Amino acid sequence: MYHRGRRCVRKSASGDLSETKRDIQFFKAEENTHVSGGSLLLRMELPSNPEMLCVVRNALSELTAKLGFSEAECRAVVLAVDEALTNIIRHAYHGNPEQPIQASFRRIHEPGDDKSGEALEIVLEDNGVTANPEKMSGRALEDVRPGGLGLHFIRESMDTVEFSRSNGKNQLRLVKILHSEGHQKGS
Repeated sequence: MYHRGRRCVRKSASGDLSETKRDIQFFKAEENTHVSGGSLLLRMELPSNPEMLCVVRNALSELTAKLGFSEAECRAVVLAVDEALTNIIRHAYHGNPEQPIQASFRRIHEPGDDKSGEALEIVLEDNGVTANPEKMSGRALEDVRPGGLGLHFIRESMDTVEFSRSNGKNQLRLVKILHSEGHQKGS
């Protein structure tokens, strides 16, 4: 894939996608998702132009590698964020390439199975139309046809997926826990 003279490689996440183990959590406006006060690593404000996806993929690929994620986990996180941004562009903004998207990437401490508890939190915000929870369930994997599997990739790739809408903004919070050597999920 090429964008403005730059080569962007899109790799798929490894792992069995035949069953979905996670769901997207929906919250009412008064139950706004928790955005951590963790260490801000990167903040991007970009237009909803698909040409910008290459920039986000490249930056996130470098960031996840620097944080110590395995190569497979790096690819999975990049794919999940790419799919989420594509959904914002297509569904929240109906393809309008001039709408704002805010993306923040933080290092947080997330309670979990891993002793370190270190994690990457990604929060994507847009001002687009409200997402329909029924449509966010995705289609069945057995329904073989192009498109519509982005939500499955997102759920399989991330440890936490939460969606909320508050003050006219959609917010998608994704968390990927940094697993210690020998206990790497999804690799």
